Amino acid sequence: MNASENPTSAIFDKVHIFDTTLRDGEQSPGASMNTEEKLEIARQLVRLGVDVIEAGFPISSPGDFESVRRIGAEVGDAAIVCGLSRAVPKDIEVAADALTTAARPRIHTGIGVSESHLRDKLRITEETAIERAVAAVKLARAFVGDVEFYAEDAGRAVPAFLYRMIEAAIGAGATVVNIPDTTGYTYPEEFGALIGGLFEHVRGIEDVTISVHCHNDLGMATANALAGVKAGARQVECTINGIGERAGNTAMEEVVMALRSRREYFGADTTINTREITRASRLVSNITGILVQPNKSIVGANAFAHSSGIHQDGVLKERSTYEIIDPADVGVGGSAIVLTARSGRAALRHRLDQLGYELAEEEFERVYAEFLELADKKKEVYDEDLETLVSESERTSVGEVYHLQTLHVMCGDPGIPTATVELVEVATDEHLIDSSHGTGPVDAVYRAINRMIEVENDLIEFSVQSVTRGIDALGEVTIRVRSGDGRVFTGRGAHSDIITASARAYVNALNRLLVAERPSVGDEV
Repeated sequence: MNASENPTSAIFDKVHIFDTTLRDGEQSPGASMNTEEKLEIARQLVRLGVDVIEAGFPISSPGDFESVRRIGAEVGDAAIVCGLSRAVPKDIEVAADALTTAARPRIHTGIGVSESHLRDKLRITEETAIERAVAAVKLARAFVGDVEFYAEDAGRAVPAFLYRMIEAAIGAGATVVNIPDTTGYTYPEEFGALIGGLFEHVRGIEDVTISVHCHNDLGMATANALAGVKAGARQVECTINGIGERAGNTAMEEVVMALRSRREYFGADTTINTREITRASRLVSNITGILVQPNKSIVGANAFAHSSGIHQDGVLKERSTYEIIDPADVGVGGSAIVLTARSGRAALRHRLDQLGYELAEEEFERVYAEFLELADKKKEVYDEDLETLVSESERTSVGEVYHLQTLHVMCGDPGIPTATVELVEVATDEHLIDSSHGTGPVDAVYRAINRMIEVENDLIEFSVQSVTRGIDALGEVTIRVRSGDGRVFTGRGAHSDIITASARAYVNALNRLLVAERPSVGDEV
């Protein structure tokens, strides 16, 4: 049986995948997404086959409310759509309102259960906490038939109190109980024992699904989640690429492939279409601007790369000598085509198809033009180059207010770095040209752009990395800017000329800022 197929049967219990990329994942600093971007990710989550999509925290903002509402309408019955709330009546009512478009709605409500949360954050007694939890679950059940209760910071809770709280939530009508290791404090043996204790001490636990939601503060998120599954949990809450608060959440791709690879050990598996994992990873990275580290398991650029001669010899003779996962099972293509400037459209389209990109003719032509420009400067164009070119094309064709047309820079020592920039205002096709000088070439470029795009912002982060190998490598620049109202926007740009890449990244970030400042439908009173 192919590892990417859905093997769950009577032999293996099903583990439900609860994806919270759009809610907890978005809480990563600088990872905010607009509604259209969330919808794009939601569509990919459906292709993955996730069981639950936590679409947002409806009461937190009008944008989150709208995202939950539109995702509910978009997803249909393909997945449960979930909205988060605190154990506060207004939160629950707003979540229920946002979920009216969902065919399979779930309200996710709960309260802190650790001594720290009760004493220092909530400042209430254990009995008051239980009363609030019961009232919240009962109110949520009045709106929907599927209610998940979270016991926040359960990893640091007194087990006896946690068992009382969970039993009370089940009695009030919870259908799923979520045991979060909110601060990433526990170790696998501890967390597994905590889940096992629920089965021993909580009446009615056999009638609900136990969910685990683990954070990665000590690098234990995936290990703790899997320990929970081994102990009987049958839902794992996770995010694509493990993004989330602080050090992040359990990485969906790690849990799914660990269960798929060792299903006999766990006696459980998911029904995720694993061939969509890499596509999902790249989509989330492109939209959020959060890069995936090269040595990241499953989805990192080096996850299936071999540089050692011994390893190469072994893999060439038999792939499984050094790979426990077939790259094809997670959507990673293995190319036998060497792309150069002499390659034509047919070769490029074939390779893009192998990589899983289905481009419309106009978008393909944009990528092809960029490919020829890059191929003239490089001996070989790698898969990573193509992925960056496609991502760059998507960034410059969607949500553009200004387009970078031309750039000319003069610098040296001695000399005053000077830049001349030409922008095109997309809506009017008006060409804007201005020049400026600065402390360096990038500073000069950014000053010239600011003279034309008059929007308040502060550059708070600037990073450059090589996308591929060699001195002729494609460079990618990632920046973050803070708007006048404190919001952070990420921009990315790629080019073999790092100054051009820097200009593209800055224009990309400012476009995001300008689009976010436009009034949305429904904002008018």
